[in-house]
Amino acid sequence: LFCDRSANDILAMLLEECRLAHVSIFLGTSISEVKRNQDFVVRAADAEFRAPVLVVATGGLSIPKIGATSFGYDLARQFGIKIQEPRPGLVPFVLNGKDRSKLCDLAGVSMEVTAASDGQQFREKMLITHRGLSGPAILQVSSYWNPTRPVKIDLAPEREIVAEWLQQKTSRTVQSLRSRVRELLPNRVADRWIELHPPSGWTNSALEDWEKEVHAWVIAPAGTEGFDKAEVTVGGVDTDELSAKTMEARRVPGLFFIGEVVDVTGHLGGYNFQWAWASGRAAGEAL
Repeated sequence: LFCDRSANDILAMLLEECRLAHVSIFLGTSISEVKRNQDFVVRAADAEFRAPVLVVATGGLSIPKIGATSFGYDLARQFGIKIQEPRPGLVPFVLNGKDRSKLCDLAGVSMEVTAASDGQQFREKMLITHRGLSGPAILQVSSYWNPTRPVKIDLAPEREIVAEWLQQKTSRTVQSLRSRVRELLPNRVADRWIELHPPSGWTNSALEDWEKEVHAWVIAPAGTEGFDKAEVTVGGVDTDELSAKTMEARRVPGLFFIGEVVDVTGHLGGYNFQWAWASGRAAGEAL
């Protein structure tokens, strides 16, 4: 999802739809209690709302500075609904101190890579940051990352380094190899890679082994930048607890969960917005 002009256009459209449907929007309203008698009762500091159905669209834990809380998960648990443990998704990696000291003076350098973890791989841009790694390839793979497993990065996807270089009959020196690698990687990255990973020798076999490292750089992130920087939340209300057609809780008739509060996570590109709106429509049509 990309806007031709501004995201304000989408906001304006949604607000206009609310106006046409006579929706009341209450800002700065903190919910103190939700319970169910015959109807659902939602209590705030100076108001009480009653309705036969309740739709929870509270989002996940990502970016708490704009108001993200665990309210939706707490409410689900209150009604006995299972939650898949929430964790940050589409989030930059933080490297440990040793790895950071080797790379992070290259902050701001980006390059196309293939990043893979836990059976998923993404070929997109990677960005080196002051604290670790970011960019679309890293954000995508972070949603699948298991902290007990490494991340593998191909720094020159579908590119041969050694074979073409050797065909040129050039001298086998660090300087010559550096020139070749600079043709494929940003200069500063090429220089740093050769500094940190010099060939063990200059035989064809040694150089082929060296190239394998370029295509399979293994990192073990110390963690992620957490919910403060995460674009989405992985986890949430278990989808097995909900009707796939209506988003209604199977064990609590009249209670619906939509959007990011549910354990559904999309890739970059507007898919999480699409899920929020599609699940909202499914619930709305069922009311």
